[in-house]
Amino acid sequence: MADDTKREYQIPGISSAMIGSIIEYAYTRETDITADNVDTLLPAADQFNVVGLVRACADFITNQLGSENCIGIRNFARQYFCRHLERQADNYLMQNFVDVATKSDELMSLQLSEFTEIMSCDELNVKNEEAVFETVIKWIDHDPDSRKECIIDLLKVVRMGLLNTQFFVEKVKSHKYIKDNESCKPIIIDTLKFLYDLDMDDDKELDLSDPLARPRVPHEFIFVVGGWSGGSPTNAIETYDTRADRWIACEQVDTPRAYHGTAAVRGMVYVVGGFDGMDYFNSVRAFDPYKKVWTEKAPMHCKRCYVSVAVLNDQVYAMGGFNGHVRQNTAERYAPDTNQWSMITPMNMQRSDASGTTHNGRVYICGGFNGQECMSSAEYYDPDTEQWTLVASMRNRRSGVGVIAHGEYVYAVGGFNGITRMNTAERYNPSTNTWTSITEMYNPRSNFAIEVLDDMIFGIGGFNGVTTIFNVECYDPESDEWYDATDMTIFRSALSACVLKDIPNIREYLHKNRTGEIKRRELRKQ
Repeated sequence: MADDTKREYQIPGISSAMIGSIIEYAYTRETDITADNVDTLLPAADQFNVVGLVRACADFITNQLGSENCIGIRNFARQYFCRHLERQADNYLMQNFVDVATKSDELMSLQLSEFTEIMSCDELNVKNEEAVFETVIKWIDHDPDSRKECIIDLLKVVRMGLLNTQFFVEKVKSHKYIKDNESCKPIIIDTLKFLYDLDMDDDKELDLSDPLARPRVPHEFIFVVGGWSGGSPTNAIETYDTRADRWIACEQVDTPRAYHGTAAVRGMVYVVGGFDGMDYFNSVRAFDPYKKVWTEKAPMHCKRCYVSVAVLNDQVYAMGGFNGHVRQNTAERYAPDTNQWSMITPMNMQRSDASGTTHNGRVYICGGFNGQECMSSAEYYDPDTEQWTLVASMRNRRSGVGVIAHGEYVYAVGGFNGITRMNTAERYNPSTNTWTSITEMYNPRSNFAIEVLDDMIFGIGGFNGVTTIFNVECYDPESDEWYDATDMTIFRSALSACVLKDIPNIREYLHKNRTGEIKRRELRKQ
């Protein structure tokens, strides 16, 4: 452009439409970004160093991320040094890997080096290593003639020591790509010995430093707050690392409390109401797990001990409870954006020591104690009609019950029926308005925490009728079976829990020394 007499310049590879869009953005800070033009507009904006337009294109692409295109978007972002977009695509791939493995032709078309890079990642979000092995075989089956010899390299990305022994013998050791491949024999022999040693001794320590057994990093974890321990409320907090099957003691609540509620909204933890041994609370505390800071939030209109808490549409519902004088039928709702509580329509029943959850746009509450008797009734709140509706009663009276929604059902687990602590459980089908019994827990318990993690329902701690316990077990709806998980580090009942997902510093809440020793437990159906 040094020739000031020239009025027209040819810019190779850039269309007039792209130049028009860039000029439009330069003057207005706006331009029309579409699925048809974004893959050419971003490189053009990058070429002319229009940083704002590059960012706008990257944001548009981020909103288009899906299981079928996340790998292509990740590679596209790498090509143009869009680090934020690359991280977003990579996070999506890791978090939704099982869905990607099912739907993505891009994954099956990767070269060996790219495929092994993905499969070896600690952050790969898989509930078990069986899914990793099956994806490896699927990748080879995509082009078996040229890929079957890659099996030895790919076996090294599978954490073989975490496989179920039966699966290893029936699906891995005898697979056609493996059984006649001499190169695979050393890793097969090592794994057989590793699994045999574990199966011979249930209490044998699992060495996480062994590449065969190093657990992946989960994308979500259970956050347990407070409770009643050692004759008084506790301020202890523990988190549960599902991949390592280990509880980790971490930050503490600044005020010990029990019989409270806990809710996670947009990565923040809200601790609602409760009791400290002397006072009944209407106060609400919020914990930022990234900054590790507690802040005071707007108090509820009512003091609520034995409160039931649920989250719907990023708003916290606090229902019923005991204020020191009466069991309440009132309920209120908290909006984090405005830091305000609003009273909603009262429930049909007075309830303290009940439990709440959300399912299909409704807030459910089940059981509890009304001041005279333990209750079997259940009802739901519809925010659209602002009305509570009674549904079929549970098969058992349950106070101190754990209620959680999962899949198509609302589950009611354990509790006190007025005579004894129970290990029975049942689930409600909204489409038929009926309750059905499920397999009993190993341990009777009331006033425990309940959460869903990895499609398993966890029952955590509680009171068994004789003593406070630290036992944890989890329920697999597919098999209708309960499994033992690792015990908490302290005994406690009247605790509360929530699940935190994909926070930036998640590793700080997990088993830090992943090269240490932990016990191998049968956590889920293999």
